[in-house]
Amino acid sequence: MAIVEMVMPRMGESVMECTIISILKKIGDSVESDDSVMEVATDKVDTEVPSPYSGIIKEILVKDGDVVAIGNIVMRIETEVTSTQNGSPTPIAEVPEEALALETQFQSLVASPIQSAEVNSSGRFYSPLVLNIAQTEGISRQELDQIEGTGTDSRVTKKDILAYLEEKKRHPVGAGLASGPDPASIQNAGVAQEASHASSPQSPATIRKTGIEVIPMDRMRRVIAERMLESQRISAHVSSFVETDMTNVVLWRNQIKDEFKKQTGEGITFTPILIEAVVKAIKDFPLINISVEGENIIKKRDINVGMAVALPSGNLIVPVIHNADQYSLIGLAKKVNELANRARQNKLTPDDLAGGTYTVSNIGS
Repeated sequence: MAIVEMVMPRMGESVMECTIISILKKIGDSVESDDSVMEVATDKVDTEVPSPYSGIIKEILVKDGDVVAIGNIVMRIETEVTSTQNGSPTPIAEVPEEALALETQFQSLVASPIQSAEVNSSGRFYSPLVLNIAQTEGISRQELDQIEGTGTDSRVTKKDILAYLEEKKRHPVGAGLASGPDPASIQNAGVAQEASHASSPQSPATIRKTGIEVIPMDRMRRVIAERMLESQRISAHVSSFVETDMTNVVLWRNQIKDEFKKQTGEGITFTPILIEAVVKAIKDFPLINISVEGENIIKKRDINVGMAVALPSGNLIVPVIHNADQYSLIGLAKKVNELANRARQNKLTPDDLAGGTYTVSNIGS
């Protein structure tokens, strides 16, 4: 028997840390390889993390609400594993330290809008995610340095900076000063206080008086809003409308849907039919399967079709059918149903959401 360390696995190309939603196992529990042991949230998806080993959980190093960097140790498991030549166990899902270092360096260069190193002159480390939040919220580096960190080596985590912002809303600029504030600071404080009140839950009396209700967005809706605004910045936007007579398609689906269900075990909606049409169009006109980076046109060889799925919460998510051109219509129907069901059950993985080259919206009947 040996004690092996389970690390937080990669959660996608640009994800450097994630938040622990809940621990699904406890110390002393036995687990099989691929059993889910915790549920985590990133800025892209909520997902369950499986154990890479079979064995007994001996130690859990994280708790609900912790923000954990990719590659950090989260559990220790007693298991029988194949040893290396020097006798030490070889973790299945462990990310090499060299790869993590390169990933961190790369992300610090391309992901952080604040043009400075992640480690400041005082030696304090800031992750790209924290720097992004600081830039978005208008927090200066000097102000960032004053935030108390609860992470390793007093590192400021996502949870720390969000808590700081929440506290800042409750105590606007000018509060708690020993000397009397000047008129400008009083005005600024009033504006901040008004904004704070607008973002806080409102009583029925307030709603009746103002005629409006402010509903705070959940995490996924905030991410959707950020992505849509980012899309406007980096993508040229144009709308084109072409009317299509779908009568024959509707009649054909109505005619075969019962037999299709009987033979394949899958329902057939219009979505796989439209995706198959898009795939054929991309094959005929490959220059619609492109992206623009700077002054270069990036032509995609793979046809990876994203499909919009509405969630029970009212949010929208876009899982991807990779290599969609390799599926028959039956295969597309099965894949569409599988991804839609896993999306609604909150069981998508980061890979399910990555790599899309063309997206089809779901416009309903």
